[in-house]
Amino acid sequence: MSKRDYYEVLGVSRDASDAEIKKAYRTLAMQHHPDRNSGDAEAEELFKEASEAYQVLSEPEKRSAYDRFGHDGLRGMGHQGFSNFDDIFSSFGDIFGDLFGGAFAGSRARRDGPRQGRDLAYELEMTYEEAATGIEREIEFERPTECVYCGGSGAKSPDAIRECTSCGGSGQMSYRQGFMTFSTTCSDCNGAGRRITEHCAECDGAGRRLEQRKVKVKIPPGVDEGARLRLREEGEGGAKGGPAGDLFVVVSMLAHEEFERNGADVASQVSVSFSQAALGDTVKVRTLYGESDLEIPQGVQSSDVLRLKGEGFQRLGRRGRGDHMFLVHVLTPTKLTPDEEKLFGELLEIEREKAEKNGAGGAGENGAGKGILGKLSSLWA
Repeated sequence: MSKRDYYEVLGVSRDASDAEIKKAYRTLAMQHHPDRNSGDAEAEELFKEASEAYQVLSEPEKRSAYDRFGHDGLRGMGHQGFSNFDDIFSSFGDIFGDLFGGAFAGSRARRDGPRQGRDLAYELEMTYEEAATGIEREIEFERPTECVYCGGSGAKSPDAIRECTSCGGSGQMSYRQGFMTFSTTCSDCNGAGRRITEHCAECDGAGRRLEQRKVKVKIPPGVDEGARLRLREEGEGGAKGGPAGDLFVVVSMLAHEEFERNGADVASQVSVSFSQAALGDTVKVRTLYGESDLEIPQGVQSSDVLRLKGEGFQRLGRRGRGDHMFLVHVLTPTKLTPDEEKLFGELLEIEREKAEKNGAGGAGENGAGKGILGKLSSLWA
């Protein structure tokens, strides 16, 4: 038997929006839902057919393939429809939870099935130097996990578990209002479908305990504030045989006493004397990777920027490293020896004669008060 056109099944046009498709499916799902049509085989088939149509038309890639090639276009895309109702309910939890408010979940919403643990986050503080070279570090943290003494049941022994008499073990309380059947979580057992007469002494009936965990993490060079490393199944332990969640290691960069960062580049300040600025020199400077030589060109001015290529952070996903830029600050001496005063006096006379001859004077802007990154903003724009 050939399948009907999916747009025809949902009763929408081929240019229908995602919202229109979702609304049409919701209407059909409410109409043909098995909890409202118990024993009606035709309603069940219509419910499955509408769910299959929504599965395809709600996913852009599948919808595009279907629009171009029909049902044949879905072959090789992992589209196999649904084998049972549980597949439908698990696939469209937003529809049957957010839109229907859990009214049609019935026994399928029981909480005693396998559940994956929640994801956890761990803040890892790093220095600039560590971020530049990358590190391998062992981190220690606590995570909730299933109690090994009771297997997560919370009961002292299997004999201490009784079926909830209020809901008959379903975990749900159902009631009718007109032609609608509504289901809510059983308040006596909180949806578990069972009650415990004697709690496990190790976890006090919670079924979970805190576990001390140590894990080695390897942080690649070049990471920046907020970078995340995902460790599979190192988060909260699962329940009833479900897998553990994931652990996200989030990088937090510590402030540096000298350096400021912009992406892969780093900046700091270098101070030079009058004579070094006038004559030029080679000075030792601190970088992310230790000491390095910086050439001071003859005649350098305050607020000039000198660059050491490749002394910045590793560029993530790319080859090479950023640069280290140095904002020059020419030091003005405050205390002079008699010999220095004599030399500066002679230099002052030479400068006056030169200024009178050339008609030049005045001082340039030095950008004071802007901060290193502020003065370098034009270079990083």
